[in-house]
Amino acid sequence: MIKFILNEKEVQYTGHPGVVVLDYVRYLKNLTGTKIGCREGDCGACTVLVGEIIEDKMRYRSMTSCLMPLANANGKHIVTIEGVNMDILNPVQQAMSDEGATQCGFCTPGFVMSLAGFCLRDDVVDYHKEALAAIDGNICRCTGYKSIQRAVSKIAEICSKRADEDVVKFVAKNKILPAYFENIKDKLAMIQPTANRTNDISKPEYFVSGGTDLYVQKHDVMPHSELSFLMNKNELQGITEENGICIIGASSTVTDLIESPIIRKAFPNFETYYKLVSSTPIRNMATIAGNLVNASPIGDFTAFFLALDASIELSDNVSTRIIRLKDFYLGYKKLNKKPNEFLKSLSVKLPSQKSRFNFEKVCKRTNLDIASVNSAMLMELDGSSILNANISAGGVGPTPLFLKKSSEYLAGKKVSLDVIEELLRIAQTEIAPISDARGTEEYKRLLLNQLIKGHFAVWYPEMINAEFLTM
Repeated sequence: MIKFILNEKEVQYTGHPGVVVLDYVRYLKNLTGTKIGCREGDCGACTVLVGEIIEDKMRYRSMTSCLMPLANANGKHIVTIEGVNMDILNPVQQAMSDEGATQCGFCTPGFVMSLAGFCLRDDVVDYHKEALAAIDGNICRCTGYKSIQRAVSKIAEICSKRADEDVVKFVAKNKILPAYFENIKDKLAMIQPTANRTNDISKPEYFVSGGTDLYVQKHDVMPHSELSFLMNKNELQGITEENGICIIGASSTVTDLIESPIIRKAFPNFETYYKLVSSTPIRNMATIAGNLVNASPIGDFTAFFLALDASIELSDNVSTRIIRLKDFYLGYKKLNKKPNEFLKSLSVKLPSQKSRFNFEKVCKRTNLDIASVNSAMLMELDGSSILNANISAGGVGPTPLFLKKSSEYLAGKKVSLDVIEELLRIAQTEIAPISDARGTEEYKRLLLNQLIKGHFAVWYPEMINAEFLTM
């Protein structure tokens, strides 16, 4: 039985746990304010808030309900657009109205829910910047974004007055959201699951974590399949560090990485990297395990962790084994994994002060898009000499690639334009791109060259001039 709080009321569900939240709230609960748009997590029309108790505090995140299985709602607070309504328009709704930020109105519930989620955040540093970022997963087809941006600015101004007050009490007291939000934590505490079994099915057809890719590819299949759900398992969560080794639970989301002090310290440019990856609601759902196991040749965090020479731990609930991530991919969508194994954790040696790391990506849109080609690179230095290097590339072969020959070539070298030119030549021998919707083979070869040059341009801007970049 799945128990959760839907807006103000506790609900129980005994049907198939693979049914998505969107279909449940619309067809079983008749809460039709949550709209059906793309069913792929792109448009944001179905956005809901998901609240849970983390370290004795309520934490809310926006998520696309079209990709969220009901199993992942267990023990949580699910808020639809009906759940933020009050006797009069709440300040988010009023701002949208005052600024003319709605026309056909189909996308408006999603924008309101994303902004409501922003109002419930207690870690905001730059209110105007982060309020605008909160709606990056919502698409409007007819209104125009300037009026929406003006509404967002009004909400940011209201929230900036919170100071150190508890965020849930602040939104309730100031009638930004309904007063019942103050009581949710106590209600949730009473329905928390007592068991946390990793795998209730001996031979599941699919292991499901965040669902952001599985439910795009197999939307009609998932509500009728034998599924094992991993998202809420305590043993698969958390990001820890000991002696320079970072252990990332497989069900940690991209947002968990973003919020991790360990990751932010080790990768000072991580904010730049993650903004190239998906949208806020998807980052709130998508897990590291899902990105790796999906085996997409252009998986962004696959490229990221390949360059860090990460290891993964696989489990079948009886035994575990550890392999290098670069040994995980055997062919197109073919993994070094048994059918009953799931990914339990990922471990990586964090870059030292003598290391340099960078991630680059090119896609048809600058942000929120699938890569045409991506690449990450790590160099460990001893003065001006390269001790060793790891280079990864995505979108240039049937699998995510660790460029072994290219990486080995750099060992013992000193960075120079001649060394970089030879590196580019070697890298071209290791890839086998094909022409497809994301670009021709020639274009992808050119992109990889430019991304590798981009790594060095970040580290050695005085060396990499415009002439070299355009060669």
